[in-house]
This record gives sequence, structure tokens and C-alpha cells, in this order.
Amino acid sequence: MQALPISSLLPAIKETLASATALVIEAPPGAGKTTLVPLALLEEPWLAGQKIMVLEPRRLAARAAAMRMAELLGESVGQTVGYRVRFDKQVSRDTRIEVVTEAILTRRLQQDPGLEGIGAVIFDEFHERNLHSDLALTLCLDIREALREELRLVVMSATLNGERMARFLEAPRLTSEGRQYPVEIHQIPEKRDLPLIEAVTRQTIKALANEVGDILVFLPGVREIRQVQQHLEERLADQAVVMHPLYADLPRDAQQQALRPDREGQRKVILATTIAETSLTIDGVSVVVDSGWVRAPRFDAQSGLSRLQTFRVTRAAAEQRCGRAGRQGPGVCYRLWGDMQQQGLIAYPDPEILQSDLTPLALELALWGVQDASSLNWLDAPPTAAMAQSRQLLQSLGAMDAENRITAQGRAMSRMAMHPRLAAMLSKAEGDGLKALACDIAALLSERDPLQGESRFECDLEPRLALLERYREHGAAAIRQSGQNPHALKSIDRLARDWRRGLNIPESHRHESFEHIGRLLAWAYPDRIAQLRDRHEGRYRLSNGKGARLADDSQLRGSPLLVVAEMGGVGQEAKIYKAAVIARDWLEQAFLDRIATRDRVYWDRQREAVHAVEERCLGELVLDRREAVEISDQQRTEAMLEAIRSLGLEALPWSDEARNLQARVLGLREWCPEQDWPDLSDAGLLNALDEWLSPYLHGISRRSHLQQLDLYAVLLAQLDYPLQQQLAELAPTHLPVPSGSRIRLQYEPGQPPVLAVKLQELFGLADTPTIAAGRVPVMLHLLSPARRPVQVTQDLKGFWDRTYAEVRKEMKGRYPKHPWPEKPWEAVPTARTKKGMGQ
Repeated sequence: MQALPISSLLPAIKETLASATALVIEAPPGAGKTTLVPLALLEEPWLAGQKIMVLEPRRLAARAAAMRMAELLGESVGQTVGYRVRFDKQVSRDTRIEVVTEAILTRRLQQDPGLEGIGAVIFDEFHERNLHSDLALTLCLDIREALREELRLVVMSATLNGERMARFLEAPRLTSEGRQYPVEIHQIPEKRDLPLIEAVTRQTIKALANEVGDILVFLPGVREIRQVQQHLEERLADQAVVMHPLYADLPRDAQQQALRPDREGQRKVILATTIAETSLTIDGVSVVVDSGWVRAPRFDAQSGLSRLQTFRVTRAAAEQRCGRAGRQGPGVCYRLWGDMQQQGLIAYPDPEILQSDLTPLALELALWGVQDASSLNWLDAPPTAAMAQSRQLLQSLGAMDAENRITAQGRAMSRMAMHPRLAAMLSKAEGDGLKALACDIAALLSERDPLQGESRFECDLEPRLALLERYREHGAAAIRQSGQNPHALKSIDRLARDWRRGLNIPESHRHESFEHIGRLLAWAYPDRIAQLRDRHEGRYRLSNGKGARLADDSQLRGSPLLVVAEMGGVGQEAKIYKAAVIARDWLEQAFLDRIATRDRVYWDRQREAVHAVEERCLGELVLDRREAVEISDQQRTEAMLEAIRSLGLEALPWSDEARNLQARVLGLREWCPEQDWPDLSDAGLLNALDEWLSPYLHGISRRSHLQQLDLYAVLLAQLDYPLQQQLAELAPTHLPVPSGSRIRLQYEPGQPPVLAVKLQELFGLADTPTIAAGRVPVMLHLLSPARRPVQVTQDLKGFWDRTYAEVRKEMKGRYPKHPWPEKPWEAVPTARTKKGMGQ
């Protein structure tokens, strides 16, 4: 067997697993862990002739790993070593090592919870942390605890957080030191004015000129792969270089061409997505050009949507990519980002379980018999909100009952290798015709969009299905001539045929009509039935209450009812990507049990009045509406309260007296905190609107009716009688002054009260008047005879002593008919002129 860096660790691995039932192995890319560890364990006594299952995150990696192990044994795949992936398997009675994708293991676990005949499960490249790998590990732990305490679990990766994993599994941790071959890393700081496609193209051409060997280029997605391929083919037309794309939906033959050396000995440039990050040795590759970007779906629990997002790679992913250059000899890696950006990369990606649609997981757990995910042992527990949303969807699909237990339909859905939405569609389709169409729709929504160019923006599913029929009748050449994508159609057709076979539907079946597309989609997307609400702008309201919008030139624009299969984008309204028309009469018949009649009493902004209607609703969609005959006082009051919340407190008839009362109480909350004064601030009143205003809204149903309220009396009623007495004493409305007048106090929240009084009325008074039991001096606005302020102060004595003389000098000539004594503290206070005083 070939000596690789992992070879020196194999004795320790065997010794550890002789007594331990779990093990964490860390080994750099190219160390040989994927192929050598399973082979080394084949004859261990504890295995006792049982099988080893090796889990790989991707089909391409699973096949490649099985082929390499078989090659090391000098056998064909399917003998000692085999594999199982979607649409493809190579196993036999003699197979002892099965390399599978995680979804295959999940299905095996559900069918055989004891994992009979399996002695060890190896989770390879576990750092990718997809949903199935986390679920499979959790279920294996559950099995080991309940049934198979001797079952060995091995977790392997080059970039795993091994310390955390070992703590979680309570397992030993072994590390293989050193890469098979060194890789020289070059950091190339990105230029902000240089687009990504051009930057990758230039660096690839430089690498071809300066380095030897084939080049592996990592790009975010298929769109970028095609763009870079076109640029390179144009600029390298005269060179012996061949381009090979490599991504998950590429046909298997094309994938193998990318992995094998070129038959004519030409240099290769492999343009790949994350599919080439792990568990693959691509013959001849010694150079990696890493764009530093990745594209993956991210689930938004608020919107219930998964959206493709492009973001920076993690340090772990960058390490994996770099390692591809050192698998067969010394290599070079060009990273299109600088040292500062390298420092800013996060260490590990967030696991899928924390950011994905958890509906498939929720269905698997229900099938496992688990109603509460927290009862299982998770490396990262699924978020509670996302799980609740997923269970709610499964209930609407008929897969779960109200107690979150799986139903008979849910069990049937779980046997279909597809998203629960699509499984619900197939399980409810009746007759071969509808089932065949459902298979085609499900395959179309599961694979890459077959439409290319401008036509790909059309939302209608019908032209896509028509294109699939054309492909079946006339082949790939006819599709290629039309400018569309035959590779995508091949994958769609293959998947649809596989599902048709599972349902015993004749492969020769052809669709006579596509009129039932919307009907089938409604079974899969009952929460996305959409009702037109703005014909001119193509705006729709979904049955889940959210908004969506059609493109301006969509053929579906103006359709009264749609079912939306795919949508995304940002903002308050999602953009509709795929949808179909649905008939109103069928919808009402098929969803009769979900249509509810409800009375709705609401505030009509245009009429500025309470309005009542009786509505027939499907979720948040209103199918019919008519005027309600009667409404209760409570309904009317609640609608008025909602109106006031919407309009604001300014809709109430505030008088100066009411505002002054509000300010007096708020002042006492601050000045006398030991007393229990209510919060009459605008915010406090709005928060407690139901409590203080509801009793006074009887018979009020229009905005104009609010003018009938005596708001001062309503607010005063919020104080009991003792507090009203305290209010009058501590924050009086008026104060007596030496002239005998009673002057009104003006209150403002957060300010001392203002006493605006003619200066002459305060003659003889030395100290500033106070309120709140002497705690708060009033703010004196000392007025001239023309009632204009000549001084604002809270220090009356200081005014008399320091300022009055200047005021007297200025005012005496201007207002000679009024008294201006030299000694104001000894003068007689008056509100009159000298004549009125008898002088």
C-alpha cells in the first residue's frame, strides 16, 4: 500500500479503536486519510466481518474515493470497495467498504435503525457540516446509546475544529503532521477597480506562463465559471490549453474528463466550484488560483426563503483549496486577496443546520419518532424558531399532525428522495397523467434552470416544461440550436424518469396539456398561493401574508391568482422567479377545508371611520368580502384604539388645560418620586391606551366623534381622589401674588413651572415662590407694563438686589404712568397704574 503522511498514524488509529468507540482524526489535505484509514480497519477484530460506511459530502468525491481504494487493492469498484450515490451505485455481496453520501446514510438509518451489519461509520470531510452529516451523526449517537454501544464512529477532516469535536464525542483525538508535499502560497491583493472575472483570468494566464502543471481555479458558481472560460478561450486560442468546468450538476462524463489527465497531453485549466475543495486528487494539478469567494444558499427564517449568497471563504476552506496543489508534488497557490483580508477571514463556516431550511430535517426527526429536537445530542442544535416554522409548514403539507407527530402521508413523503414540498405534490397527484407531470415539475425545481439568455428571466414554468418535452422528442441538438442548456435538461429528465419509475409510471408518457401545473404546485406551496393586488405594478400578496412582485415583462403579469415556486431578492417584497397560474374555482374546491369565514373590524383610513366586513379567507388572502351587518361595542372600541395608535395622540382633542394637567402630573413624577404618580407621557399613554381610554369610547366610531371627549376629565380620572388632592396642593394651577392676583402657572414636561407676572405685582416679595412642598422654585417671567419679559429668573431676591436698578432706569422713562420705586421690597404691590393707585 502506498506510503502517505497518514500511514505513520495508522497503528495509533487501530490501537485507539480497539478500545474506544469514537475517534477524531485531523490530517492535512493530501495525507491519505480518506482512502487509507478505511482500508486499514478492514481486518480489525472488533469489526468482525462487518461493513464500514464512509460518508462523503459530494457524489463526485464518493465515487473518486471508492475508485482509489479499489485501485489500491487491485480490484474493480463494487468488489471489496463500492459506493452508493444518487442515480448510481457499485456494490456487491463482497463489498465491505461502502462510500456513500450523507443522504444515503440517513435513508439507511431510517430503514434500519440498528444499522445491522455495519461496524463503523466514518464521517469524512466533516468540516463541511451539511445538514445530512449533522443529522446522521446525531442519529448514529442515538443508535449507539440505545442499541449499538459497540458501533465505532470516526470523524475526519483536514480543517475541523478537532478539540471541540473531541469534547462533543468524548473521544480521543489523533493528528497527522505535515502535508504530503509543500505548497508555496502567494497573496495577491485585489484591486478594487478590477472585476473578479478579469482578475481571475489575468492571474490564471500568469500562472500558465510562470508555473508548470495543470491549474485548478476556484470560483463562486457556474455563472463565473462560464465567464472565465470564455475569457480564457478567447485569449489563449493559440495555445495548447484545454478548459474544463467542474461543478455538481455537470454530467458525470464531463466531470471525469476534468479529473483525468488530458489524452493528448495538453495542459488543463479546471474551473471549479467548492466541489473540488475536498477528497479529490485531480491528476496533474500543481497550481491553484483561488478567487476567495463561495456561493451557497442561506435560509432566512423571517421570510421563510432560502437565497443564494456570495461571501468570502473561511480560513478552513482556503486551506482545503490550497491543499489541492500539493497532492502529487510541490505546488503553488495564488490567493486573490491580501494579508489584511486573510486576517479578516472567519475560521470555520457556520454549519448548515444554523442557516438552512430545516423542513427536511423536521420531517426526518418526525419519522425517527422525535417531537422535540432538544432530546437528541447535537453538535449544534437546530434553531428553535426555524424548527417551529418548518413544523408549521409540514402540518400545512399534511405530513405532521397538530402534536408534531408524523402522519401516514408524512411517512409516504419521507420515502421520496426530495424536499417535503415536492413530496407532498407527488403524494397528492392523482392518476398517471398528473403524477408524471408532478415528477417533471419536481425535477425541474430540483435541478438547474434549463432556460438561458433573456428567457431565463421569465417566471412561467410552462415554457420550461415545454422545453423538456422538446428535448425528449428531438434530443440535445435541437435544444442547443435554440440557445438553451441541454445539459440541464438531461439532468432534469434523468431525475424525473427516476421518480416516474418509483411510481410505476410508463416512461413513454407525454403531456397533452400543462393546465394543471398550478394545481400541483399548490399542494407543494400552499403558503405561497398569490393574489394580485396591483395589476399595474405586478404586486401580489401571498397566503402567508408576505408580498411578492413579478417582473415587468413577465407573461404571468395580471394573472389574478398564482402559485409561487421560487422567489428571492431583498427588500419588503420578494421577486418571483418561478410560478404558475391557478384557477379560482379549483382552488376553492381543493382547499375548502382551509377557507375560513371571519369578521374583520378595522380602521378605514380613507373614510376615517371604523369599517366592518365579513371575509372568506385562504390564509391571509381575501377571496370574498361583504359589508358586515352588526359589530359589537368591543370590536368598535378595539378598532378605534388601533386608529389612535396609528394616527397618534394628536388625534385626540387636546386642550391647553389637558396638556397642563399632563405636565403637572409628569412634573410630580420627577419632583416627588416617593409618590405613585401615573405615567401620563405621550409614550406612556399610548402604551396603556386600552386601560385609560377604552371606557370613554362607547359609541365612537369616527375620527370626528373623538371631539366629543373631555380629555381633561379623562386624564384627571386616572388619579384617585387622594392624588387629585395632592395634585392641587403640590402642583397648583394658580399662585397668589402680593398684589392679590391669582396668576396661572404654565407647566411643561421636564421644566419648572412658569409664573408670568407683571413686575409691580411682586413689590414687597423677597423670595421666589415654590411648589411641590417647597422643592421646586417657579421660573419667574417678570413682565413690563406691556406684558413683555424684562427678566427671567428663579432668584427674585438677586433680581431686586442686582438687576432691578438697571431695569428701573430703562423702564421708568418708557412707562412713566407705572410705579418704579427705588426700594421695591418696601413698595406696595399693584396691578394698576399710579392713577389707579390714587397717586
